[in-house]
Amino acid sequence: MNRPVEYAVAAERYLAASALSAGSRRVYGIALATWAWALVDRTPPAGEGRRNAPPPSVPLALLDAPRTAGRLHHAFTARAASVGARTANRELSVLCSAVAWWRARGWVTGDPTAALRPLPVPQARGAARPLSPHEAGAVLRLPAPLREQAFWHLLHETRAPIERLLALDVDDLDLPGRRTRTRRHPPLRWGDGAARLLPLLVLGRIEGPLFASARGRLSYRRAAETFTAATRPLDPRGRGWTLRQLQGAGER
Repeated sequence: MNRPVEYAVAAERYLAASALSAGSRRVYGIALATWAWALVDRTPPAGEGRRNAPPPSVPLALLDAPRTAGRLHHAFTARAASVGARTANRELSVLCSAVAWWRARGWVTGDPTAALRPLPVPQARGAARPLSPHEAGAVLRLPAPLREQAFWHLLHETRAPIERLLALDVDDLDLPGRRTRTRRHPPLRWGDGAARLLPLLVLGRIEGPLFASARGRLSYRRAAETFTAATRPLDPRGRGWTLRQLQGAGER
């Protein structure tokens, strides 16, 4: 595949090759278009205007320009102040994934996102408490499908951002080392539970989404709904627990 000249074309090829649902592909496309404004040191339009405004024309080679990392850092900070850390982190994850894909094909040589890190997301007032170690243990013993068991163990053992775990591909895993292999973020390391389940989950696969569904990559919404439904029998209130409660299990 020839190296594209335009950032927008590179984004289209990345999205076309990704195992995403149509809805997720649209969201990723909007995020990548938003970053195009940052690459030329301009502020993207707000609200619906951002979705409908044609992004600026940007040469893909600009990603290797010396000033690009600084521009992205400034834009990320401004974006978080405008839309909140959660949305800004999600958009950063999309860009990091695209840059890694482009680098693997030799379309860009550097990584202008290397110094960027997700921002802490403030916990909403009245947010549900983390699960106790006893409750987390009960969750991890549930007779759930392999995909869910592997995801819950990985979330509990790494406490990584849920979005980052769902974005993992099979070839991101160093199974013998019990860690991720990635240049975008510090590696994630897991314990015995995930180490037992992940090889079974990826058996016979060498690429594609680690946590896949019939439509492609497992979505945050589906993962959350499945977890809450599975944990209703364990919750004394009968409502079911959330993935974020499992993520913070043991913290008080």
